[in-house]
Amino acid sequence: MSEALLSALAEAVADLATANDPVAGGPGLAGTARLLDALPAADRRTLDRLFRDAALRQPPGPRRERLLTVPAGLGLPGDGHAARCDLTASYVESFVTLVRDADPATPVPSCPGWSLADLVRHHGTTHRWTEHLVRTRATERVRAGDVPLDLPADPARYPDWLAASAQSALRVLREAEPDTPTWSHGSDPHVRFFPRRLLFEAVVHLADAELALGREPAPVDPATAVDGIEEFLENLPYFSWVAEPVAQLGRDGASLRLTATDTGAAWTVVLGGGGFAWRRGAEGEPTAGVGGTAADLLLLVHGRHAADDTRFTRSGDRTLLDAWITATAL
Repeated sequence: MSEALLSALAEAVADLATANDPVAGGPGLAGTARLLDALPAADRRTLDRLFRDAALRQPPGPRRERLLTVPAGLGLPGDGHAARCDLTASYVESFVTLVRDADPATPVPSCPGWSLADLVRHHGTTHRWTEHLVRTRATERVRAGDVPLDLPADPARYPDWLAASAQSALRVLREAEPDTPTWSHGSDPHVRFFPRRLLFEAVVHLADAELALGREPAPVDPATAVDGIEEFLENLPYFSWVAEPVAQLGRDGASLRLTATDTGAAWTVVLGGGGFAWRRGAEGEPTAGVGGTAADLLLLVHGRHAADDTRFTRSGDRTLLDAWITATAL
């Protein structure tokens, strides 16, 4: 099949992906993906690339984000490695565009004590560190401070430095096999851990910059937000600075329910044993509950929305949620 024809097909699939269910892409996309599986492997790879290109041509916004959350292979089995790399690139692009002409000294209220310059430097450092870990296939911890940063002297140049750092890191990730073992600071010691981690760093830090500049955080696609909440819960036990505050909560057996009002997803966190366990679902009566859109819950668990914000509904022991948010602050 010619590339011109595949390009037209990619545009049609992009239209289909946003014409159905806003969370899952709709049954039409899944059925189309099964039909596309009959294409030769080379055509499938070309079509997938052209689909990503079509998505990246969209202006930043919900449609673009929804397209970039379609898994690699257009919904056929896969871990979404390429899709997460693309979506991270989109969020970093939005972040850089937002802060490029802003005063680097602007305070960031959601990161007390930080300025925009500090936020951009942190964001870029994470990408530099990730690139080093994946490129060298690190087998043990490497401190971010030990990785060359090539940081510009002028904070006004930080945004472009971040853009270049992210581009380089994502290129290394795209070229790596997702199942390759490597050291990570979370639950999954494989390359596939890092695009997911970088994605939610980018989501949260874009919200930080928006809040610093007096804006309401832009909407996050519900499917992305659901994945982000689970990524947070999966990796939280591996963050050493959280372990002690959680252990000191002293609420063994207490449970906290998070309910996404737009997707119906729910998560139950149970404290005990010096830590916590979590599961999907809403079985049983929790000690405390909080409901909101998946996007708002994502920013809540990351401490970017206050628990008493009117966008949330709360039930049960109100002190439990407050204590949990304090203890798990990243």
